[in-house]
Amino acid sequence: MPFLRPRATGPYTRRRFPGGTRRVASSGTHGPRSGPEPERSPYPQVVDDCVDNDAHRGGTRRVKSAASSYPGWDAFRARLRDHLPAQAVQTWIDPLVPEVDGTTLRLVAPTDFHCRWVRDRYLPAIADAAETVLGPDVTVDLVIAPTAPDPEPPSPPVATPRPAREGLPRLIPKYTFDNFIVGQSNRFAHAAALAVAEQPATQYNPLFIYAGAGLGKTHLLQAVGHHRLQLDPTTSVRYVTSEQFFNDFIDGIRRKRMAEFKDRYRRIDLLLLDDVQFFEGKEQILEEFFHTFNTLYENGKQLVISSDRHPRDLATLEDRLRSRFEWGLLTDIQPPDVETRLAILRKNAEFAPTTVPPEVLSFIAEHVAHNVRELEGALTRVTAFAALTAEDITLPMAREVLRDIVATADDGPITADRVIAVTADYFGFDPEDLIGPSRKQPLARSRQIAMYLCRELTDLSLPKIGAAFGGRDHSTVLHAVDKIRSLMERDRSVFEAVHNLSSRLRKT
Repeated sequence: MPFLRPRATGPYTRRRFPGGTRRVASSGTHGPRSGPEPERSPYPQVVDDCVDNDAHRGGTRRVKSAASSYPGWDAFRARLRDHLPAQAVQTWIDPLVPEVDGTTLRLVAPTDFHCRWVRDRYLPAIADAAETVLGPDVTVDLVIAPTAPDPEPPSPPVATPRPAREGLPRLIPKYTFDNFIVGQSNRFAHAAALAVAEQPATQYNPLFIYAGAGLGKTHLLQAVGHHRLQLDPTTSVRYVTSEQFFNDFIDGIRRKRMAEFKDRYRRIDLLLLDDVQFFEGKEQILEEFFHTFNTLYENGKQLVISSDRHPRDLATLEDRLRSRFEWGLLTDIQPPDVETRLAILRKNAEFAPTTVPPEVLSFIAEHVAHNVRELEGALTRVTAFAALTAEDITLPMAREVLRDIVATADDGPITADRVIAVTADYFGFDPEDLIGPSRKQPLARSRQIAMYLCRELTDLSLPKIGAAFGGRDHSTVLHAVDKIRSLMERDRSVFEAVHNLSSRLRKT
């Protein structure tokens, strides 16, 4: 989809250390290094990955007061206020709990989302403040608060105030309007989504966006949520895939908590429902969503819905629900034209670890036309190869790396079953192993590579890929895709496996 992957910027580069990935001062070069260690950097070391200290998942995160943990916290925050907006410090820095151990400053975030948000946006400013307050030898760790077992729930109160920013943890930070490349193929959908975010529940309710896989539906839905929360932080927003809605519904029935389920989805201001085609043929969930839709609409709340097809092409959808989808505005997203593809590549190339020549971007834009997901995958493959081999990116090199993509011979569509079978054979497993529950290595890494290939080479949505791998949740697939994309840039064996498997799949 048309988005920018956040990467390390500024005078930092990634290096592996025991216990996590740290950013250290960089000379400006990229790619694998060999030889003696460089001189010690004057910059503080900063752990780049959020480390989960949670020994017992499923509990409640407990965070003690920041003021009692580190007496220099006020000076640290004062330094940050010189570089960050006051609202950012109050919202994202103040909830962190500092712990000092020698030259290590550990910042404990209350949630994984909070930790990653701080890491992606405020890490350079934090490093500068840490160096000023604690000296140049400081190491900064960003970690997630451990959890404690949940206490017995108290008796429910008469009225429970709803959280002001409900649904925010489900929004991916990079899916914003700023990161969405607008072209002729998606201009109307972008304008409609922006209008809904700025003036919800007025003209376009519901907003129904339909498009093939990898064209930007999820990006636009989440951009609506981000923009609305920027304009009004008290808005109650919930982004959910249809699969998640279905699972919550089943869980509510099983645990006899349907009242909680209905409150969760009916007492909100903005519902962002992704991949509604998942509801096809599921009578019970269609009935429940029909009433959820009516409640929100009648209460003047905004709905934004996405699908891979026009409502009229959702064959098993009831007419009463189909007609409601058509009450507001329907808009589609078409595959991007070559100019839009080139613009997407240029924007993504700004964050690449090495310079990508214009002729290489043009070559990719001309030969990868199916969807944005494949476009980004092609660019990632070229930049990863350059980083791993310490080569400059040239047009001949790009042609060689992408030769399987630009080849015209292909005996048939690539399916999840083909990806699983070919990947299993490549790593010496049975296909059933990749679908099964085992999380042992190297099987788990092989499964992640297969998920990445499904995302890059097929039109399947995240929920459908998860279903092909033994019914795994879409978030598991998303984690695998992000993990392999990251490993390709620093682990030659992973890059070669993805490259070789992609070639096999396109030629078999």
